[in-house]
Amino acid sequence: MSRNIYKSATQVTVFSTVEKALSFAYRIILSRFIGAEGLGIYQISLSVFAVFLTISSSGVPITVSRLITKHSAEGNENESHATVTAGICCTLIFSVPIFLILFFCNGLFGFLFSDKRCLSVFLILLPGLALTSIYAVLRGAFWGKKQFLPYSLIELAEDFVMVILGCVFVFFTKDAVGGAMGAAFAVLISYIFSFVTSILWYKKNGGKFISPKSQMKAVFSSAMPITAMRTSSSLLNSVVAILLPVLLVNFCGYSTTEATSLYGVALGMAIPILFMPTSLIGSIAVVIAPELSENYYKNRKISLKNDIEKSIKAGLFIAASIIPFLFVLGEELGVLLYSDELSGKIIKACCFILFPMCVAIITTTVLNSMNCEIKTLIYFIFGAIATLACIIFLTPVVGIWSYLIGMALSFIITMACNLRLLFKKCREIKIFNYFFKCLIACVICCIFGDSLKNLFVHKLPLIATCIICCLGISLFIFALFYVLEVISIKSIKKIFLKEKK
Repeated sequence: MSRNIYKSATQVTVFSTVEKALSFAYRIILSRFIGAEGLGIYQISLSVFAVFLTISSSGVPITVSRLITKHSAEGNENESHATVTAGICCTLIFSVPIFLILFFCNGLFGFLFSDKRCLSVFLILLPGLALTSIYAVLRGAFWGKKQFLPYSLIELAEDFVMVILGCVFVFFTKDAVGGAMGAAFAVLISYIFSFVTSILWYKKNGGKFISPKSQMKAVFSSAMPITAMRTSSSLLNSVVAILLPVLLVNFCGYSTTEATSLYGVALGMAIPILFMPTSLIGSIAVVIAPELSENYYKNRKISLKNDIEKSIKAGLFIAASIIPFLFVLGEELGVLLYSDELSGKIIKACCFILFPMCVAIITTTVLNSMNCEIKTLIYFIFGAIATLACIIFLTPVVGIWSYLIGMALSFIITMACNLRLLFKKCREIKIFNYFFKCLIACVICCIFGDSLKNLFVHKLPLIATCIICCLGISLFIFALFYVLEVISIKSIKKIFLKEKK
């Protein structure tokens, strides 16, 4: 069973890594064609759209996944079909009215955007709300049935559609707003693609839509706390998208265009790089969530403890592996990828956020799989309050950096609260020794990588220096992790090789 989890996680991770690399390359292309201003408009529009998408569907996929796992363990296939149908009904109850109100009464909602040019981009995205909400439910069904390959293929194909069409659309635009609108059209078409493809796959593999009556209450009551948490997250991003540029204009002396550009640099350039590990964390969460739920409902305490430890250790390992690269080459990445020095400075200065971020994200998934959705919602609210407080009080002092300080504090609070609850529910968990090994290895690798860069940075071209540093850091990390027993060859073999009978 453990080997199957490793293989599934590896499979999902590979697809997710390709998908994120594609999206990352696409963001670079957008920054080149539509600039920081256009990227800021696009990012603000997506942030507001994400709020309504989150309200419509965010809590349903993991709820559907958990309930399907439960019904499968009980051998009740009809209830699994009812769960999927109930999930779709729940999303449509929210998404259809939201679409109708916002689309046909859009003149009343201009206040949602600090930059009025964002409204036209937002309206392009809006028709995809119901479609991608339904796809989110089917995605949860794939997770619950442990059908990770179709899920991964659809996600990757959706990104391909968005990137290819987006590149075509923005190539023919002449200004920042036109470029943002072209990118939004590409997103909408990609939503239509994933909706149609997922429906066809679900029906082809025996999926049915039956009366949802028996599962409506279970889906709704379980999904609401998760939806509330993720809605709060999206709402927080939208509040930041509105509030931060206003504060930059009023207290830091920037023009509206300059403030929007700064927002685009931080949220559209630097943050996506800092959030790269979330794709790997997401891969682990997708695979481990059904397994955790099954062990939780069947009261397999030892298996549950092992799964929790493996999940947290995976988050720590991912953070410790990526931080040295961002610390050493963060500034160079900003220049090479975006021709922007500020984005590089943000990447380097904030890379250690990855430790609390990775642990907070994975432990939230673990707790949600153990029916602790209300607790994780409360913990998130604590973190969100801290973020807003930092933005309000620190922006006049440190400018755009206030958001990054608030984000770091939010992840630290969420991580601490999540771990405290997990230790209460499962006292046998042991992760601190592994955490200190990861932290020590990470710091040593950062020092080594920085020293290596200083040897070549003034003697070789920038790209050559980056390549040498990447190779050197990779080899050093692997050797150090092996010496400190952060990784073992035996564990790696389990992922790729079949166990001998």
